[in-house]
Amino acid sequence: MDNSSLYHPIKIKNVEIDGNIFLAPLAGYTDIPFRTICKNYGANLTTSEMVSTEGIARDNQKTENLMTRASNEELFAIQIFTNTLDSLERGFETLLSYNPTIIDINCGCPVPKVTKTGAGSALMKTPGIMASLVNFINKSTEIPVTVKFRTGWDLQNENYLDFAKLAIDSGASSICMHARTKTQAYMPTANWDHLETLAQMVHSHYKEIPVFGSGDLFEPKDGLKMLKETNVDGIMFARGAIGNPCIFEQTRNLLLNGEANYPTPVETRVEIIKQQLDLMCQIKSEEIAFREMRKHCCAYLKGIRGASKVKQLLMSASSKKDYTDALSLL
Repeated sequence: MDNSSLYHPIKIKNVEIDGNIFLAPLAGYTDIPFRTICKNYGANLTTSEMVSTEGIARDNQKTENLMTRASNEELFAIQIFTNTLDSLERGFETLLSYNPTIIDINCGCPVPKVTKTGAGSALMKTPGIMASLVNFINKSTEIPVTVKFRTGWDLQNENYLDFAKLAIDSGASSICMHARTKTQAYMPTANWDHLETLAQMVHSHYKEIPVFGSGDLFEPKDGLKMLKETNVDGIMFARGAIGNPCIFEQTRNLLLNGEANYPTPVETRVEIIKQQLDLMCQIKSEEIAFREMRKHCCAYLKGIRGASKVKQLLMSASSKKDYTDALSLL
């Protein structure tokens, strides 16, 4: 069956994007090196790690580093999180100075240290705050504002349809839903039926607003299935891209040609590890780069027969030579 029509350009307000397969924001993962790799392997849009508006307002350098664009990111979304309009207003000029293509508001993070402050998916309980954030950005700049959220706080309070309507009515130019509640976190299976319901509602009432889906996208076939079954306009790979940034290119090939070239060959994974490590060493101290790369290596090597010894060696690697020697055992 021809699925090529499922891969298509996307327009978010005044921003034209050449395809509809995006990298979702992931705290601790979507830094410059990883986003660079994902762009090289076909991600149509990449997004920063979530950025605290309070950190921006206080001129925190570590916070501002999160907003720096990679050299190959012609388009770049910055995701912010906050529980108050005040910090966004105080830090807005600094945020704009990093020239984001899109500003995304995090209303989906389920991590307690974020939700206990009233930010992230806690905004599902205070939609008025979300609306004030969207409205402020929409009125203050021509940069599109988008919202990423969940189905609700818990199964007894799945308010995603009303939440989406309020976001769009307040000025959001696109929306993305992770099809679980906050309390479900990442288990059990995402409820794609809710994505279908959301897409149907938005397409009926807001024809210019794209809807994106997230949740349980781990292989190219998952992307095809979500696009086909839910009628969302695009997809965002999150955990599915960790250890396999080729998933963007593979999904596009599956949609256009019916062939995904999945799973990624071991040789390709090893080469990407080396590329990502080199990129990390360019912007971070080698000590930090070697340490932070370990979690990525575990993901890249997952499922490879005989990789356990290599993983053990990489957990103590403290130089590029250590990495090269360990990877040569594969």
